Amino acid sequence: VGIVTVLDLLEELVGDLNNIEEMSYEEEKILSGKLYEMRAEDFEGLCAVLIENRRYHYFTLPDRFNARKLPDVIIADMKQELRNGNSGSISSVLYGELEENLRRGEQSILFLNRRGASKIVTCAECGATYSCPNCSVSLTYHQGNQMLICHHCGYRRRVDPQCPVCGGELRFLGDGTERIEADLHALFPGVETLRMDADAIAMAGTHEALLQRFARERIPIMIGTQMITKGLNFENVTLVGVLNADQSLYVGDYRANERTFSLITQVIGRSGRGDAPGRAVIQTFTPANETIRQAARQDYDAFYRSEIRLRKLNGTPPFSEVLAVTVSGAQENAVVRCCAYIRDYFRQTIGERAEVLGPAPLPVVRMNNRYRYRVTLYCNQSKAVRRAAANIVMYCNTEKSFRDVTVFADDNPLD
Repeated sequence: VGIVTVLDLLEELVGDLNNIEEMSYEEEKILSGKLYEMRAEDFEGLCAVLIENRRYHYFTLPDRFNARKLPDVIIADMKQELRNGNSGSISSVLYGELEENLRRGEQSILFLNRRGASKIVTCAECGATYSCPNCSVSLTYHQGNQMLICHHCGYRRRVDPQCPVCGGELRFLGDGTERIEADLHALFPGVETLRMDADAIAMAGTHEALLQRFARERIPIMIGTQMITKGLNFENVTLVGVLNADQSLYVGDYRANERTFSLITQVIGRSGRGDAPGRAVIQTFTPANETIRQAARQDYDAFYRSEIRLRKLNGTPPFSEVLAVTVSGAQENAVVRCCAYIRDYFRQTIGERAEVLGPAPLPVVRMNNRYRYRVTLYCNQSKAVRRAAANIVMYCNTEKSFRDVTVFADDNPLD
């Protein structure tokens, strides 16, 4: 029996994991008769195809490697922390668990998917904020070099000692990995920490150097972004903290639940991989959220059942396809005008075969001084729909009246 990883196989056959629904029957026949080893984080996105169509046998590995027990998980209610007077980034529950790990000489990993020190710098008097001149986002404050940096275009500037508008006091809001590291040093004086994000790797040279140092020197606490959520195997790590479980949950994307579930279950799995049992603390402002509770239980079956029902109700993949046509340009009115033309074209040519939405701005509407709007189609993609999309993209990119914009189409876009 051939054993391959799902990711390697699908990359070879269809190029992108998000496009697995488009696999032809001929490609599916290539896969038949083989056993596939599926990583836990790939489970949600593939179940609908591998199970629902009943063309494949589905086998599970219900136990952890070497029969290790899954970590015990505590959900920390950050609203209650605020009521108790704790407005910091570390809950009282997580503080106690970190203290216990330090006493035992065991290591801990804290996950926060936001680098820098503070997401927003604002004036306490007039409310002014620092925004990127090239993108429609706030600048992130980096404490190490005291710079305000745009994480989209790279623009940077020094932070002022006081508000440049009214001279008021500046406030630093929205914790990043740098701020968490500073908070840990204040909470646990003298305790060494290691930060693993893009900025720290740039200074260290490679991420392997940081990971080797964490293992070799048994540094008590590592703080990191998404890069620490999977593939790490440190036997002395017995505690994982998820500092802001809500961050990826409420972003207006149909994949938000799946991404959040995957991130939480992946990073929790870094705990308790040796002889000592593992623990995890999930900090959230919505402790009753079903996705967070399912991730805390590592209940893949329950998550799949609830998520697939929601996808079917909303008509999102795998029960439909998402085709997006994105228009970008330096002049916002020209971008919107082109998008409106594309929307009208789709409504006239494919009629009831697709739900046509837009024009709508992307989450970051202006990036590198180019405005970005999108027309989105929810449909069962057919040759006619694809032909219509190809025709309109080619027309808009060659038509003189749209010479100031760029148009492209994308299946199941990630942003």
